[in-house]
Amino acid sequence: MLDLNGNPATSYDPVQKVWSGCSLHSLYNEELTVGQIIFRQLQGQPQRIFQISHTDNTRLTRFQMLQNAAKIGCYLRDQGFKKETDLVGLMARNSTNVGALAYGCLFNGTPFHAVNPNLEHKTIASLYKITRPRILCCDTTDYEKVKDIGASLGALIITVNGKLPGILSVADLLQNPLPDDYEPAQFQRGVDRTMAILCSSGTTGTPKAVTLSNSRKLFEMHSYLGSDDVQYAPSTLDWLTGLITLVTAAVFGTVRLISSEMFSTAHFLDICEQHEISWTIMANSHVAMLANCPKTSAQKLRSLKHLLFAGGHCLVATLKKMQSFLHGSGILRNAYGLTEVGTLVSYNYDTQSKPTSVGRLMANIRVKIVDSSGQLQGPKGLGEVLCHNGQPWSGYVGNPQATAEMRDSAGWYHTGDVGYFDEDHYLHIVERKKDMLKYLGMMYYPHEVEEVIAQMPDVAEVCVFGIFRETEGDAAAASVVLRSGSKLDPKHVEQYVRKNVSVQFKHLHGGVQFVPQLAKSANGKVNRQAVKAAYLRDATQS
Repeated sequence: MLDLNGNPATSYDPVQKVWSGCSLHSLYNEELTVGQIIFRQLQGQPQRIFQISHTDNTRLTRFQMLQNAAKIGCYLRDQGFKKETDLVGLMARNSTNVGALAYGCLFNGTPFHAVNPNLEHKTIASLYKITRPRILCCDTTDYEKVKDIGASLGALIITVNGKLPGILSVADLLQNPLPDDYEPAQFQRGVDRTMAILCSSGTTGTPKAVTLSNSRKLFEMHSYLGSDDVQYAPSTLDWLTGLITLVTAAVFGTVRLISSEMFSTAHFLDICEQHEISWTIMANSHVAMLANCPKTSAQKLRSLKHLLFAGGHCLVATLKKMQSFLHGSGILRNAYGLTEVGTLVSYNYDTQSKPTSVGRLMANIRVKIVDSSGQLQGPKGLGEVLCHNGQPWSGYVGNPQATAEMRDSAGWYHTGDVGYFDEDHYLHIVERKKDMLKYLGMMYYPHEVEEVIAQMPDVAEVCVFGIFRETEGDAAAASVVLRSGSKLDPKHVEQYVRKNVSVQFKHLHGGVQFVPQLAKSANGKVNRQAVKAAYLRDATQS
């Protein structure tokens, strides 16, 4: 709910020292799953265009999507997918049939575990070893990457965006007949059933599988959307933003625009103008890229009514420049959320006067700020951000310890983010408590790169950290202590990482510096922040 100035309403209890979004009751019966809601919604206006694939050059009506998804749901039902542990692994880019596959899972109450196809093989294997899906769905280009994973799990592999000899495809499933009386599966309190599993990581970088329920919070805060909107998100379904876009399109009857291409300014400007995108959600680095692109213009972005960004901060100058291309205030909005919470926590409609804030709290969300000594903080008090969404959570699959660390016994999520509220009840995120870094939208941890560099015989000690670049994110950089007598060159370290790490987002895009010693804390541990500060200081002086 918005206040009279068009901003989310947030109140503060000075006794409990808790900030709260407004209280709203859901309009949907709690017996229903999101799949049941979508099944009913897609039955309206059957001839309207529902999905446009820019890459595949395909268009599907609402009826076609409903029928395709129902065929997937029917197939899963016939294969005996009944329990919440009967999972589908989904590792695919945004092609024509991904939507039907996901909606079909929702229709049957079958959780899908979405994993980013650009991850390393060992990470993908670790994630699916946790959840053990019965079916693995992948693009044809990734079949070789997952066939051994499927074999180890005894899982059937189905290709999503094409066909391979002897391999079942989604296109094959869509040839199956559909019973006239098909209905989606029903459950007691469908709202609490696990809907999907996305990916997160702990402070050690160990992959975790995050359960998301059929909560209405995933979509109800976007009830301003309607049939005139064209939605686009560059993220795949393993990101919360991708899942939000998938569900809101079906619930609110928008047009869902998809593309399998990675985000680029040229591509976004092209499809925004061609398809008249009205709503998009993207990473903060994407906003910076757009704002600083010489080809960006108000003409190309004239259709945008809602430009949401998440994942971090943008420079004030960048926000002002981006705003100059938009037709009105309130279009550019900063959003803050957590995969574990399953929704956006806060939303900033006022990036012009509050450019450093992530906004006010969404409905039914509570937040408190706790400092390092465990004391609750009031306005302007700095500490860890804890949030409460008022609903059950099944936690991380197979990891009760990490679940308890993330969400305490009172239901508060420990976000690992440090922040504060200002006097107007706007939340500000100052830094991450954890070491996790993100480069070009892909998460990684410093120790993953450190372990590779440490294998070099000439390396005595190494510390990896992120150098923030607005259009890229946290570029990995390393300070290295060499063994006595070494003739190693910084370029040798960069080349070694490129050779031994298969994914580019973990390469040393921030550079390498040789130092006589690494800064340490009193207990002898490497002080990563101090090492980074010395690196930046030396880089400035050289």
